[in-house]
Amino acid sequence: MFEKLGELIITISDGIWGAPILILLLGGGFYFLVYSRLAPLRYIGHAIQILSGKYDDPNEAGQLRHYQALSTALAGTVGMGNISGVAVAITMGGPGAIFWMWVSALLGVSTKFFTCSLAVMFRGKDSAGEIQGGPMYYITEGLGKNWKPVAIFFSIMAMIGVSPLFQANQLTQMIRDVLLVPNNIGGSFTTNLVTGIFLAIIVGLVVIGGIKRIGKVTGSLVPTMVVLYSVTVLYIIFSHPAEIIPAFKTIFADAFTGNAVLGGSLGAIIITGVRRAAFSNEAGLGTAPMAHGAAKTNEPIREGLVAMLGPIIDTIVVCTMTALAIIVTDTWVESNADGITLTAHAFDTAIPIYGKYILSVCAIFFSMSTMFAFPYYGVKCLGFVAGVKYQHLYNYIFVLVIIIGAVSNLRVIIGLIDISFALMAFPTVITTILLSPHVKRAAKDYFTRLKAEKL
Repeated sequence: MFEKLGELIITISDGIWGAPILILLLGGGFYFLVYSRLAPLRYIGHAIQILSGKYDDPNEAGQLRHYQALSTALAGTVGMGNISGVAVAITMGGPGAIFWMWVSALLGVSTKFFTCSLAVMFRGKDSAGEIQGGPMYYITEGLGKNWKPVAIFFSIMAMIGVSPLFQANQLTQMIRDVLLVPNNIGGSFTTNLVTGIFLAIIVGLVVIGGIKRIGKVTGSLVPTMVVLYSVTVLYIIFSHPAEIIPAFKTIFADAFTGNAVLGGSLGAIIITGVRRAAFSNEAGLGTAPMAHGAAKTNEPIREGLVAMLGPIIDTIVVCTMTALAIIVTDTWVESNADGITLTAHAFDTAIPIYGKYILSVCAIFFSMSTMFAFPYYGVKCLGFVAGVKYQHLYNYIFVLVIIIGAVSNLRVIIGLIDISFALMAFPTVITTILLSPHVKRAAKDYFTRLKAEKL
């Protein structure tokens, strides 16, 4: 029964990620880029100035500073999607999938600009009267109460999309394949279950028990882990200098042929790249606007500019480094591994003994920080659907799902998350297109004042 259910989920996932979702995400991103006259790309320098705190005003509405809003959004994206999501992309679509991840991310820059500008522009109030942001609020505030069913549909799909299934599964897989099996401790369903229960207890202590110290320690260590991961990956890449240019050639060549894995199935290569890019940077899905909607600013365009840096950091920089590490070491050809285990093989090949343990430490902090951050989105969505007094129930469901993720099949989990992501993207992108004239007018006003130095 469970096997048939898993096969059904994978079939639905493959079916929904076809031409319609490609047109929506790539076409939507292209529309936003052209409609804004390349404004997001032209003002990257200004976005970095905003991020540095130059324009922060403590008296403006919101709960988070620009840097904190971007950090919250990145906490949910920089991590397992970059470590294992890239490996999944290469396994399923070959190196060429990375090129289409780049294309999707570059278009995602303008999508993030529009969605996160709207998140501040059309902030609403929850049932407790607290100001909130996100697609569900800008749908109802911007398009009217008749659109509330669409906002509720988005919220329900988002509660599935931000579940810890993937993080729990990949962290359990890493602990099993890198730490337990090599030391003859075992790798059975039982050990996966025990690992899942252990992870659920730790996350439960933070998100249910209110033990903020663990969350703060993890959150404060994540920047260090990002640096450690980046330095290690760069070492792997530059320790194979003769393979760097061929690696890029392989990516570009395979992007238009698909010969490496799929025997010339170009459409499948593109779909794989866009799916994994969406998984990595979430542009067009609607989660980041929930974090950026809480930013302490009265300038929607300013927050949109900060938000657009996410896909650049997440996909163009971090995912590319991971992909190169896997390709230059040839582990994608030599290994039958999938997900994080493939990345671990690349680390172990380039840095014997120590490499896989460095990756393990980074993965633990990345996945745990994501599992601490994701309930923030889920709680907001349940609060919108059922009211603030019930929103805390999401935390209990979240912790239970960690155990399910730890013992489930990776492809089924990816299928389920991809279905929810696709169903989040439709209401997010379509309503953003409908509301895009508001962003264009606000952008014109903002950039005029910026040039006149009246900001």
